[in-house]
Amino acid sequence: MGNSTDFIIIGAAIIDVLAQPVNLDVFSTGSQSAEQIAMQTGGDALNEASVLAALGGSVRLISKIGQDSAGEFLLDTCRKRGIKTDSISQDPAISTGINVVFVDADGERHFITSPNGSLRKLCPSDIPDDALEDGAILCFASIFVAPTFDNAALANLFSYAKQKGMILCADMTKRKNGENIADMKDCLSLLDYIFPNYEEAALLTGLNDWDEIAEAFLDCGVKHVILKAGKKGCFIKSKSERFWIPAYPSAKCIDTTGAGDTFTACFLYALRKGLSLPECGQFANSGASICIEQVGASGIIQNIDQILERCPGISIG
Repeated sequence: MGNSTDFIIIGAAIIDVLAQPVNLDVFSTGSQSAEQIAMQTGGDALNEASVLAALGGSVRLISKIGQDSAGEFLLDTCRKRGIKTDSISQDPAISTGINVVFVDADGERHFITSPNGSLRKLCPSDIPDDALEDGAILCFASIFVAPTFDNAALANLFSYAKQKGMILCADMTKRKNGENIADMKDCLSLLDYIFPNYEEAALLTGLNDWDEIAEAFLDCGVKHVILKAGKKGCFIKSKSERFWIPAYPSAKCIDTTGAGDTFTACFLYALRKGLSLPECGQFANSGASICIEQVGASGIIQNIDQILERCPGISIG
């Protein structure tokens, strides 16, 4: 691999406190027991970076945290995982983000977040130019998480990265202010790959059909659209190719926390290794299937062999 850093991941790094399973009538009963309560690292970007590092990729994380004990815990964890931390900024004026996550009996998540924590505080000024100098693939881990990264700010970031010859990717979450796909065209037009789930993409495009949703992104200039489809697997479309890749069939869903981030990270890793689009989808589906079988997103993927066991026919050198 020619570039000294395979993956540059931009976005949130926080702490998740998870309880599972939780019946939401706890708010009327006042208390409830849970089989598991755990504190883990979280945030879209840190989840992706952790998976990529575990698979053997060279990873730089660009994020913003507080100058507090929670922030020091995150930095120490990143270093232990082999993630480059030179572009993680610490701001003494904010506290490191901590999410409370209730996981119900079906594995679905319900979040309690604080607007005062670091989760949504990353700004364009927190990304120095030299942080992007040596990267091969850049992934903005979640469009719509950080308010200052609007269409114009993302377009500026992606344009600069494109000048550096990077492959540009982005994941996303649900729109926050009623944005539609036309509002985001400037930044989307620069992307090589985008990774929304069906609900996120349907909200942004105002469409319901899988092909029509993907076409809306392609019409904006995105080169490849990868729609995460949960139990169905994933739907991949470009101007010349179209694939449905089924999910790994034998997974038992305990908790979906981090599954989408794990999917994206595994797809990026396979892409960097030169796999075909269907192989990237299969590899990503298999990684996500491992994630949902345990509580939380942290440390679930420990090595590439875990995933390859679920990917018959795929070989990564």
